[in-house]
Amino acid sequence: MSIHKMIALHPNVGEDFNEALATAARHAMFCAEMCSSCADVCVAEKMDMAQCIRSCLDCADVCAATARLAVRRTAQNIETLRLMLETCARICELCAEECARHDHDHCQLCAEMCRECAGDCRKAIPTVQ
Repeated sequence: MSIHKMIALHPNVGEDFNEALATAARHAMFCAEMCSSCADVCVAEKMDMAQCIRSCLDCADVCAATARLAVRRTAQNIETLRLMLETCARICELCAEECARHDHDHCQLCAEMCRECAGDCRKAIPTVQ
C-alpha cells in the first residue's frame, strides 16, 4: 500500500497531487522508524551513545510530526507545513551528522536515511502552495 495512493484519493487533491510532498511524507515516516530503531540499538551498545540516542529520538519525533502534517489535505496551513519541512530537513541533517560519527552499521544506515529524508523535505518545500 502506498501513501501516495491514499493522498491522491482525497477529494481536495484531484489534479493537484503533489508528488514531492507525498515522497517527503513517505520518507519522513520511514526515517522516524529508522531513527527509533537506531536509538534502540544504541541503548544496547557497550559505549556511551547518549548523544546519538537523543539525536535519533528527537529526529524520530520531528519526522513523525512532519509526516502527519504532510498527508493532511483538508484545508491548508501552508506556512506551518513549510516550517515543518524545513525543520525536519535540518533535524535530519543534525542526526545524520551525529550518527555518521559512529562506526556502527546501524548508525550508518540511519545517517543515510536521514540524509535522504532531508533532501526530500527540501525538494518538497517549494512545491507547497
